[in-house]
Amino acid sequence: MQRRSRHHALFDRVRTPRKFPGFLKVASVCVLVVGLLSPLAQATPAAAAASNDYCGGQCSDILPPGENGNATLAQILLNQAFGTQPSHAEDQLGPYNNLATGYSTLTDAKINTFFNDSSFGVASSQVASTESPAGRGDVTIVRDKATGVPHITGTTRYGTEFGAGYAAAEDRLWLMDVFRHVGRGQLTTFAGGAASNQGLEQQFYRNAPYTEADLQAQIDNAVANNGTRGQQALDDANAYLAGINAYIDASDSGRYFPGEYVLTGHKDSITNAGTIDHFKITDLVALASVIGALFGSGGGGEVNNAISLLAAQEQYGVTQGTKVWESFRERNDPEAVLTVHNGESFPYGTKPSDPQGEALPDSGTVTTEPLVYDATGTGADQSASATSAAATATALSSARRGMSNALVVSGKYTASGHPIAVFGPQTGYFAPQLLMLQEIQGPGISARGASFAGLSMYVELGRGQDYAWSATTSGQDIIDSYAVELCQDDYHYLYHGTCTAMDKVEQKNSWTPTTADGTAAGSYTMRVWKTKYGPVQYRATVGGKKVAYTTLRSSYMHEADSIIGFQMLNDPDYVKSPQTFQSAVQHINYTFNWFYADSSHTAYYNSGDNPVRPSGVDPEFPVWGQAAYEWQNWNPTTNTSDYTPASQHPNSIDQDYYVSWNNKQALDYTTASWGDGSVHRGNLLNDRVKKLVAAGGVTRSSLVKAMADASLEDLRGEDVLPNLLKVINSSTVTDSTAAAAVTKLQTWLTAGAKRTETSAGSKTYANADAIRILDAWWPLLVKAEFQPGLGSDLYTAITANLPIDESPSAAHGPTGSHAGSSFQYGWWSYVDKDIRSVLGQTVSGPLAAQYCGGGSLSACRDILISTLKTAAGTSASTVYPGDTLCSAGDQWCADSIVQRTLGGIKHYNISWQNRPTFQQVVEFTSHR
Repeated sequence: MQRRSRHHALFDRVRTPRKFPGFLKVASVCVLVVGLLSPLAQATPAAAAASNDYCGGQCSDILPPGENGNATLAQILLNQAFGTQPSHAEDQLGPYNNLATGYSTLTDAKINTFFNDSSFGVASSQVASTESPAGRGDVTIVRDKATGVPHITGTTRYGTEFGAGYAAAEDRLWLMDVFRHVGRGQLTTFAGGAASNQGLEQQFYRNAPYTEADLQAQIDNAVANNGTRGQQALDDANAYLAGINAYIDASDSGRYFPGEYVLTGHKDSITNAGTIDHFKITDLVALASVIGALFGSGGGGEVNNAISLLAAQEQYGVTQGTKVWESFRERNDPEAVLTVHNGESFPYGTKPSDPQGEALPDSGTVTTEPLVYDATGTGADQSASATSAAATATALSSARRGMSNALVVSGKYTASGHPIAVFGPQTGYFAPQLLMLQEIQGPGISARGASFAGLSMYVELGRGQDYAWSATTSGQDIIDSYAVELCQDDYHYLYHGTCTAMDKVEQKNSWTPTTADGTAAGSYTMRVWKTKYGPVQYRATVGGKKVAYTTLRSSYMHEADSIIGFQMLNDPDYVKSPQTFQSAVQHINYTFNWFYADSSHTAYYNSGDNPVRPSGVDPEFPVWGQAAYEWQNWNPTTNTSDYTPASQHPNSIDQDYYVSWNNKQALDYTTASWGDGSVHRGNLLNDRVKKLVAAGGVTRSSLVKAMADASLEDLRGEDVLPNLLKVINSSTVTDSTAAAAVTKLQTWLTAGAKRTETSAGSKTYANADAIRILDAWWPLLVKAEFQPGLGSDLYTAITANLPIDESPSAAHGPTGSHAGSSFQYGWWSYVDKDIRSVLGQTVSGPLAAQYCGGGSLSACRDILISTLKTAAGTSASTVYPGDTLCSAGDQWCADSIVQRTLGGIKHYNISWQNRPTFQQVVEFTSHR
């Protein structure tokens, strides 16, 4: 049958539709709905053939809010007026939410109360519908009753991929359309000029200003460089596109296309005038560039690093200032939790003994390269300016692009003797979700799992016949900054001694008000100046010489290359062992940690095109754009170079267990982001899994419990608060306000330091006042502890490298507040090391100085008590000031997770959990 599209919503940053105009009153909505509803063909249940499945019913997955991400105009209006949901739009949200209060009594038998059964195929009694897209005889799409997930089975490769494209459009057409416009820097023209739309397109265009020719060249190169598999990928992509476009035509003529096209002015609800543009192959590269930038491109921030280093040297002198800076940078902290924890070293990004070619800016000369020109109307107002500044800061910050976790235990330590994995990506929460579930069975393809919408010709994270895989963001540095000396004017630079013109790339956007986005008319031009060393991001002087700082990423102009690795992961004739799994993910050039489990083995591999730098180059700082400091054998035309061999990437097979929550991968392997120190959210997983492994007999339910328990933990409470209280309690607390606060914090700590409801659905935290106090206390104590010793300038500079906090209620990460993912970036390691030092405890890799009270225990105690008293007196309405969703002082709501609407369908907010968005629980019982 032809499935009705329900609307899509992207990031809150893309757009959150405003309330519809007053004429859409309930009565009017009812009239409109009657006119817009059309009869749907009834599907005839039919059995779907299952491929070989070696999981024995022990594979599960979950992806909230639901599989159906399209909605017709009628369905959107009903949702807006009455809150009704299209079928399968939010049926995975409840089970996902309920784990937070239900995990404590979890057993293996209850796992699928909170997850879906991800066995291959659909039992005949569970078939909801069967269709042959576009009347094809070589593919069927079966949807199950429970979740509406498409199970695509093809007898030809072309038909299989055609079905995958058709199913993707059925479930995510609007979202796919939004993302292809984001990737091209054309979102405002397509979806409206809201400030959030402006910010999103600016954020991505600055770092990936691709022309149509650039996008096509990436496809041509990926095909040409990968032989038979490259040609197969091209054929698969074309078949996938044909399926998408067939659905566009069918839904357009049948008038069941996503209602957002009407609300944004692209289609007329009465006459059906207007068009939905077909997808083309370069759209897939534009989509891939967005996903890669969000989750798989570690590095950047070299100019910010230089600014904070100079501030440290100004405060302390060059020698001591450099030592202080390095202690806060924590490149290779000996106390950091590691994914490969067997002692094996994988040196990368380490500090050279004699740095060469550094191009540090003259103090106070750095300016950010403008992106927006010729702005008019709402493209030039105060809101637009603020949004543009925020987008620039996000685009140019050092890599704070984490998220996702993994817990994998070897069969040696499980009850069954088979490995167990609980893993998945944290990709934020959206309506519809950025990912979509599917099963694909056809010649050379056999997999079920999640894929990013519009890139689902293969399963990207999921399971095969007898193995499963997943990924977390790794963040090693594949981005470098070069200082190019200017010549002639501001738009020419010296390249190998020749004055060379920069290339100007522009995108002109304009918008007018629509029903979905009432932002008044406006326009602007985004302009990027490109050099052979990448786009210009800053300007400054170095030693009095005018320079432009550029950013060069190894995956730049190579967004399409990773398709080969995903193709291999889906191929049951390729992946048959840990070694072949590692070989497959070596073809993925984005920076990810990859995990694998089958019935006998586990494995890990860190992917990414890690450029080989000259031995004297320090990747932490900008270097001169000169031949001596370029990547080894770098070709500026193709942006290719020598890359570190696979053996030098952190990798492992059958370690006792693996954990990853975007923590340090291995000894001597430096990641670009700051904060890999003694306290990291990875500790929350490591501590729990290590205990399970030591006890033995690990089960799926016990590993899920470990994940769920960590997902509710306040990292500061579990790992830093105990020593803070030791300092305070080093003498009797005589102040009544401070004493009461200490008692509340200790009670919460004894109870486990979790942010969890008193009971399911209460929307009130247990130990709520202690949580309020810590939320208020943390920023106060950090500033009071460190600013006096660092000085205001250095303190501010380091906070630009690493924010002091990332609590659940804060606006943080790539998705803002209400985003779930928390406690990844903050000063908890600094506080931990400093406080332990003041207490006289042994600290490996200490900070270069003692800061709290200048190292005096009594003075440090006075600072902690003073700031604690202030925090205790700070009202909940101040700590949680409220927003469009929550009233001031509503602690639970401030933390809660929102499925950010990227279209017209809204969902309820759920209790905070710090866990993957898509998640698998797997334990294979046998192997081919």
